[in-house]
Order: sequence, then structure tokens, then C-alpha cells
Amino acid sequence: MKSNLGTSKILLVGILCAFAASTRGSDAPRPHAGKEPPGLRMLDLVDFPDANGKIPFAHLPQLSGDRAIVSRADPLLKFQLHSYLAFHEGLYWCMWSQGPPVEDEPGQEVRYATSVDGLSWSEARSVAGPPPSGYGFIARGFWIRDGRMLALVARYKGRGAFNRRGKELELQALEWEPGTKQWSPPRRVFPDAINNFPPEKLPNGEWLMSRRDSRLDVHVLIGGRKAIDDWVSLAVVGRHELEGFVPDEPVWWSLPDGRLTSVYRDNSGSSWLFRSFSTDNGRTWTRPAQTNFPASPSKIFSLAIDDRCRALISNANPAAERRRLYLATTPDGLTFTRLAQLQLSWMGISSVQYPHAIVHDGHLLVTYSRNKGAIEAFKIPLAPVLAMCR
Repeated sequence: MKSNLGTSKILLVGILCAFAASTRGSDAPRPHAGKEPPGLRMLDLVDFPDANGKIPFAHLPQLSGDRAIVSRADPLLKFQLHSYLAFHEGLYWCMWSQGPPVEDEPGQEVRYATSVDGLSWSEARSVAGPPPSGYGFIARGFWIRDGRMLALVARYKGRGAFNRRGKELELQALEWEPGTKQWSPPRRVFPDAINNFPPEKLPNGEWLMSRRDSRLDVHVLIGGRKAIDDWVSLAVVGRHELEGFVPDEPVWWSLPDGRLTSVYRDNSGSSWLFRSFSTDNGRTWTRPAQTNFPASPSKIFSLAIDDRCRALISNANPAAERRRLYLATTPDGLTFTRLAQLQLSWMGISSVQYPHAIVHDGHLLVTYSRNKGAIEAFKIPLAPVLAMCR
């Protein structure tokens, strides 16, 4: 009798678990496509073969260029971060978050400026206008879709976008209207979502972008082809799913062999980048694994310089924290073989963080925040960057 009762309990638990799994929907954790071995080799510097795994940061080459102020420090709206670039209608465009002294407080808005050359910038203007009382906006980048430019913003309620109920987090888009030189009213892109970078096209023509929800779990959004709010959300990794890893602010790109890779900032204090892979256009991903690429806990960005060279920009030196920005290059998208420091005209112990960049007209234009209080741009000729890949 005891044996029969035990068997019945086991069956009941199994039925309840199966029912719970069937009701989760698209945001439920999905089985990972497989496990990558730990210690993924993401960095192998050819110029320092005898460094024994230690990067000689003091002896790295420096990339020089022209530095410009996009938005100076403001005595009222002191906080400035999350800058993004685009080139559209013959102009460089830059957008960023700007608000009260403390990051992501209510009242934070999104501003933008334009430039003919990336060095002389127009007066800053608001993208969405002041947010409703008690709400704030976070800049999320420019999305060029079918020749039209959309400004992506994340709206949130209260202080901060995460870790509390009732945040009303929502990803929204405003379209630039060339005739009126104005932004359209915001439209919803996806609920309970903040992206890290604008969508990029997959080889199959769909769009993909990262999504973090208000719990800070990481997903991908795939779709965007039929309409700007036409997306499927697929879970990638939960914030507390893997011991010793807190995923944040991923960036993804396509590899020459057809795979996708995603690289993550780790907020657990490891001071290393993590990465995962997908072989099915982003539907499933391997478990993120620690690489040998060092990093301060800050946002990173990667972009293709040309079809044989990719760059990654980051605060790569944990000892320097956010006081230095570095650019690494890879010819195959997998292993970064050279590393250089951006010569950003250092001013004391100021911080430089949250880079974004675009390639245009023979130059790499990088934007970033200094001290979270001003937005700057740095224009580098492409030739020395490309030479790092050869």
C-alpha cells in the first residue's frame, strides 16, 4: 500500500510539472542548445605571444583621432549616458539619455543632435519630449528599417527600470518624419522589454535584438519584418540561472560559418566577458561560458569594420575600471588578435564608458559618456583599425 501511494505521488508531481511547463508561454526558459567548454579562447594577442596570458596594457599601441563634444555637462540635467549613433539623410545622428543627477530617475528623457562631419554637433533637442509625471525614458538606439529611421526608447515608471513590480517597462519607437522634421508619437514595440542595441538583420531576413525584462532575465526578440511590434520572444538565460554569472547588456553578431555569437557583460564580479552561440538563427543558445577576454563591469559594443575585420570596444582593463576604452580586432569574428587603447585626451581620473560606433566615409566614429555627465565623439581613420586585422 505504501508503495502504491508513493507511486501515485510521483505521478501527480509529474503531471503538475508538465502542466506548469505547458502554460509558461514564449518567455519560459528554453533548453539550451548545448554546453561550451569553460575558458573559451576569445583573446589571443599576436603581438604579445610571451605575455603568459597577461595583457601588457601599458605597452599597447594607441589609436589617435579627433575628439568632439556632442553634449556638454548640464547644471540641471546632469546625468548623460546610453549614447548611440547612426548615419541617415546625409547626417550623423546621436541620441542619449539625459536626466536628473542620479541615473534613471523619473524625469529622465532622450535627446538627440546631428552633425555633418561627426565633430561639430547641433544643439540638443528632445526625441520624445518630457516623460509623463513619475516616468522616465532610456535611449535605446536608432533602427533604420526600410529606409526609415526609428528612435527606440524604453519607458519605465518610478526610479530605475528593473527589479521591482509595477515598472511598466515598455520598448517604444518614434519615427523621424523628414517632411516636418519631427518625431512621431511613440508606438509600442514590445512590453516588459529593454533592448541593448537596435535590431540587426539575420541571414534569413528577420530582425533580432536582445531583450531584458524587468527581472533582468535575458531573451532575444526575433521578427520585426511585418511590423515594428511583430516579435517572438525566446528566453536565453535567467539572471540567477547560472552560478557565478549575472548576464547583462549582450551584443550579438553573425559568424562566417553561419552561427551567431552573443557576448555578455558579467555583473557577478568575475571581470571576464562571457559568450554563447546559436546554430539556428537565434532560436536556441549554448549556455554562456566564461572567456579569457578581461573586462570591467561596463557595457561593450562590437561592429563590423569590413567583411574581413570586426572590432570590439570595451573597458578591457579591470585595473583601470572605466577610465580607459580599448578597441580589439578579429579577422574571423571568434578570436581577437590585436588590442589598442583609444587616445581620448584623458582629463584627470575621469571615466569613459558605454561606447557605440559606426563606420562611414573612411572613418570609425565612436561615441561614449565621460563621467556620466557629458557625451563625446571620437573620429578615427579606418586605415590603422584595418591594419590591426591584417
